[in-house]
Amino acid sequence: MPSYKSPGVYVEEVEAGSRPIEGVGTAVAAFVGLAAAGPYNAPTLVTNWSQFTSTFGDFIEGSYLAHAVYGYFLNGGGTCYVVRVGGTGDEPAPPAAVPAPASAAGKRGKAALPAGPRAALGGFQVAALEGTGEGISVEVANAPGDSPAEDAFTLNVKRGDRVEETWEVSAKRSQRNYVVTLVRERSRLVLVEDAGPAQALARPENQTVELPPAPAPAVPAVPVSASPGDYIGSADERTGFAGLETIDEITMLAVPDLMSAYQQGALDAEGVKAVQLAMIAHCELMGNRVAIIDPLPGLSPQRVKEWRMVGAGYDSKYAALYYPWIKVADPAAPNQMKFIPPSGAMAGVWARNDASRGVHKAPANEVVRGAVDLAVHLTKGEQDLLNPNGVNCIRAFPGRGIRVWGARTLSSDPAWRYLNVRRLFNYIEDSILIGTQWVVFEPNDEALWARIRRTISAFLVNEWRRGALFGLTPDEAFYVKCDRETNPAEGIDAGEVVCEIGIAPVKPAEFVIFRLAQFSGGTSLVNE
Repeated sequence: MPSYKSPGVYVEEVEAGSRPIEGVGTAVAAFVGLAAAGPYNAPTLVTNWSQFTSTFGDFIEGSYLAHAVYGYFLNGGGTCYVVRVGGTGDEPAPPAAVPAPASAAGKRGKAALPAGPRAALGGFQVAALEGTGEGISVEVANAPGDSPAEDAFTLNVKRGDRVEETWEVSAKRSQRNYVVTLVRERSRLVLVEDAGPAQALARPENQTVELPPAPAPAVPAVPVSASPGDYIGSADERTGFAGLETIDEITMLAVPDLMSAYQQGALDAEGVKAVQLAMIAHCELMGNRVAIIDPLPGLSPQRVKEWRMVGAGYDSKYAALYYPWIKVADPAAPNQMKFIPPSGAMAGVWARNDASRGVHKAPANEVVRGAVDLAVHLTKGEQDLLNPNGVNCIRAFPGRGIRVWGARTLSSDPAWRYLNVRRLFNYIEDSILIGTQWVVFEPNDEALWARIRRTISAFLVNEWRRGALFGLTPDEAFYVKCDRETNPAEGIDAGEVVCEIGIAPVKPAEFVIFRLAQFSGGTSLVNE
């Protein structure tokens, strides 16, 4: 207490009796795999696709990492960590990433003309973008009789005799429609570059210039495949996904390039199993994250059941398996499709579900964005075979698109059957853990126990109101016990505070049953 020596008015700040618990984030993914560029074994925070490409490069052959991260953001993911494996950082610089298809090039921006042939257009140079093909020309045209400004002109981009793009542009840098800036931002076919001194730029004469076809983009070599030890890594050396132990906010773990290594013959089925078992062990050790497991490629429903039950045999409440693979447009090969592992898209679905409904809602009956087809079209009978064994199916429904149609963990324990229950517990445990750090070193007495009960009860009441807990009243939904019974004298002497918490999580309506009966029409009413 302060000591007051003279008369006056004094103001004191006091600590609140209890502090509110704030919910932690539930949708932060971690992806481990092979990339075209970027640091090795350094978990890097990525919040959008542009950040990923600027650090790790674009799509490359022989890797599913970029596809997984792209699918994550496309399906609603907001934040993730990326770990590049497969090297030590001493290797020579990898080849450049495959450029995006021409249809997306304008959206990402272009800083300079691509290497290769180009054509002169007055004081400017023009070149066709990679992947646009042959027959591209640029036309400068003004309608006879008009009196355009000295710097203004019409720019048409043609493919053969057909005009594909047209803009009203200016040769002056100060204008908003300056030809170099406007074409760089909007064109899907060409780039324009300033080729003359600042005072020499002028409107080009009316003309048509044929553009030589751009050279085909070079496809980088397949990256060096990583061994099981590279994926798993070491917590001490901060490598692989074991190095993610230092990042508490991660809640999902995916290693999509296990499948590319398997397809290339760098890993066999036992090698894949070893890494996936290590993923599960990592998530169980951390206690706040779930591993998203990809099945081996090319498995039929019967074979994936055998692989799940016999070949792999995983049993964990900290893992989920999705089947089958999904087909997406392949940006590394324009106008072609590609089958990819589902883990990246599923992590995005989890994130979208958490943002729109909450972690207590099962991340199922959700559309898989970007999926144009499935490797296997499952029937209801086939899902009847897989669902009880913890294989979450992705199915195509007429008029409803491709949807996630399962929300189970790989646990044999019925109490942890549903994925949303496991993730809800993770969320509540982490929120309480972080939100009660103020308790440490407080006087261990009845007053402290009461403050703990009030703090945790207030948090759980909010979760009950959001629909995360089952029960008509808070008393039915949870209990918080922190008193002399949980804190006997010997525990107090040992410096322990024990608080017992019980919650009733909501379970998903996995089987919706309507019972219909036939009855005779007509009723009689008796007035009393």
